[in-house]
Amino acid sequence: AGNEGYGDKGSEGHADTTILLHVSKDRSNATALSIPRDLIVDIPDCPTTQEDGTEKVIPGSTGARFNTSLGQDGRTPSCTMRTVTELTGVTPDNFMVADFNAVKTLTTAVDGVEVCLAKDIDDPDSHLKLSAGKHTIEGEQALAFVRTRHSVGFGGDLSRIEIQQQFLSSLMRKLKSNDTLTSPSKMLKLAEAGTEALTVDSQLDSIGKLKDLGLELGKLNTKNLTFTTVPVDDNPAEKVKATVVLREAPARQVFDMIRNDVSFTEVKKKEKKEAAAVAARLKGTKSDPGEVRVRILNGGAPSGSAQLELDYLQTEAGVTKSENAGNAPEELKKTTLEYAPDQADQARRLADILGLSGSAMKPGESVTNSQGLPTMTLTLGKDFKGAGVKLDATSGKTPEGVRKATADKVECAE
Repeated sequence: AGNEGYGDKGSEGHADTTILLHVSKDRSNATALSIPRDLIVDIPDCPTTQEDGTEKVIPGSTGARFNTSLGQDGRTPSCTMRTVTELTGVTPDNFMVADFNAVKTLTTAVDGVEVCLAKDIDDPDSHLKLSAGKHTIEGEQALAFVRTRHSVGFGGDLSRIEIQQQFLSSLMRKLKSNDTLTSPSKMLKLAEAGTEALTVDSQLDSIGKLKDLGLELGKLNTKNLTFTTVPVDDNPAEKVKATVVLREAPARQVFDMIRNDVSFTEVKKKEKKEAAAVAARLKGTKSDPGEVRVRILNGGAPSGSAQLELDYLQTEAGVTKSENAGNAPEELKKTTLEYAPDQADQARRLADILGLSGSAMKPGESVTNSQGLPTMTLTLGKDFKGAGVKLDATSGKTPEGVRKATADKVECAE
């Protein structure tokens, strides 16, 4: 069986199903971000090691499908990793490549995965034939399930991504329910199957290392494992829709949340108690967002952050009386908001929107904005996590219009 009979004959294989998995530093939560194969991206130059040991740089491509970051022109998994970094700003630590045979091997090793269908499916392309309801599948049937797209949703790659996320959620529930991810002996057996089925980088190239990784994942509660997808839109340059492009604002917010270790689910955070007088700055009435006047300075955040925060405040948060005032005279470790006593209501509203602590609020003086009106000053420090990402967040609100699902919920493919 193996991989024969799938894909194009002679093809190296492309990055058709790619997931960026981020596990939080404290292991309390994780985010699995699916990257659509037809997303238009820039693929950077990629140094590769050839079979004879020589180095060869594969030239990059602009405006290319994401899935061509693997296989095409000799690109290796490291090229896909570089493309992920180029796209998201997140640098992956490791990679795993699972081919068709891996899906069959691993699902058989765990004695099948339970899936749910909202309707009967008889897909001539993937050869999946199942009635509505719950089924436990493994091997060829499991492979057919994750390859199905024409019979679910809108019949495209984004619909297939959803069904794959449902499958992986169910797999995670299975591994948690039978204690595989907390039992060294069970994890060792699964790791043995994994070494035969997966291609991994040098940091994960042993049974022991895969076992240890699995045990780390076992610390996760399934309700805090979030599956989501890079926000995209149909490519406006195409009459016949075949590719997708980044939906910039929500996509950047998603990337910022992952890069700054912010969860998409509610997780408890250990907080240091502020002095009562400082904490009191956050208590009291709050102005309407449309009444908040603030100018934004960049005092240590990445270049362009003041404009990105301005765009977010004006278009997403309703703070329309805001303006970009350029760079601050000096860099700050922490973001601050300076305001006059009669602007305290405005300051509390902005603090709520931005997730500012009481210590970040600096009672002082107002300045004059471009309309000659008194305004507060928000200075973005080195702790700035990205537009729309709260500064006090270990968890954050999912951007508007971005679908997410957690691994503890059973979903039925439609």
